[in-house]
Amino acid sequence: MAGVVFEDIFNVKDIDREGKKFDRVVRLHCDSESFKMDLILDINSLIYPMELGDKFRLVLATTLREDGYPDSQYWDPSEVDAVGSRADSFDYVMYGKVYRLDGDDDLSDQSRRLAAYLSFGGLLMRLQGDANNLHNFELNQEMYILLKKIFM
Repeated sequence: MAGVVFEDIFNVKDIDREGKKFDRVVRLHCDSESFKMDLILDINSLIYPMELGDKFRLVLATTLREDGYPDSQYWDPSEVDAVGSRADSFDYVMYGKVYRLDGDDDLSDQSRRLAAYLSFGGLLMRLQGDANNLHNFELNQEMYILLKKIFM
């Protein structure tokens, strides 16, 4: 899909491992199913409660437009009606920016790991794993995170 930088299914393995810091925010520690990525994600638990063992689909995209073109600078409901919005298929959406990329120094290692750090208005995320899965991430890149719980 055009505009999608990363997508996978994650399982919540731990919540607030280091203790609760804020009243309405939880820090999720998750593992992905397909790409074996590690995810740490802050979410507003008042708006979108998550529990241990929950499974959710995560998409990171540079645009909400389903046709993959960049979002316009201003909100235009008629544009959304015309091309559709990815947000319509998800329960929880945030907008943020990549503020840090960290990688292993050993370039000869075939299992090189990379970590991408994003901030969504102060709610933080770290996605870490095989560098091949994070090659489309760029410093200061603006991005949307879209979440949808999967019920079994």
